[in-house]
Amino acid sequence: MTDPSLGVAVAFLAGVLSFLSPCVLPLVPSYLGFITGMTASEMTGRRRLAMVQATLFVLGFSVIFLLLGAGATALGGALRSHKDLVGRLGGVLILFFGLVTMGVVKIQALQMEARVHLQERPLGALGPFLVGMAFGAGWTPCIGPVLGGILSLAGTQDTMGRGLVLLGAYSAGLAIPFLVAAWAVESFFDWFQRFRRYLPWVQRVAGVLLVIVGILLITGEFTRLAGYLNSVTPEFLRKRL
Repeated sequence: MTDPSLGVAVAFLAGVLSFLSPCVLPLVPSYLGFITGMTASEMTGRRRLAMVQATLFVLGFSVIFLLLGAGATALGGALRSHKDLVGRLGGVLILFFGLVTMGVVKIQALQMEARVHLQERPLGALGPFLVGMAFGAGWTPCIGPVLGGILSLAGTQDTMGRGLVLLGAYSAGLAIPFLVAAWAVESFFDWFQRFRRYLPWVQRVAGVLLVIVGILLITGEFTRLAGYLNSVTPEFLRKRL
């Protein structure tokens, strides 16, 4: 329904904001320690091993997000004959998730955490990958509504490939900062101590982003804006989207 270039940018930004959310960012040191089994100083001295394990972790949650995206796009495809209605309903859902993320709408079911809890990391080389899948299967008050908004956007796409690209972009937005944190873990700790005061604002910004996208979809302006951006996007980039 929409050109993917704008959707990809929105999904990537949503992924970055998910990483910076109060539900994820404060837990990054714990996740790094859990999946690597190392302290911060040990990770600094063994960066390559830490990066391999962190990469397996992000691949784990990316697989889950891509599967969810495939399901959302398939559902939207089943209703292709009503694509205008699907687009507007998707916009309403995204708008709703944005209001939840901002805290304007409070739904008890969305405020409850239903994340998979692991007491011990699964053994073996694929342990971090399995932990990443458990993380991806989780639903927390912060990441859940944002992910739900991107899944709603995926449901408006014309093809399965475009839906997967959106969830791939969301996963990349969440994964890249995590990998940076794994590579420069001690610097990340220092930065986090300075940034943590802004965490409530990150959640509000994520909510505003979803509200804007929702309104654009409801009014049909998202397609028009995406078409304009497509016209000014270099040809080599359009072929890759």
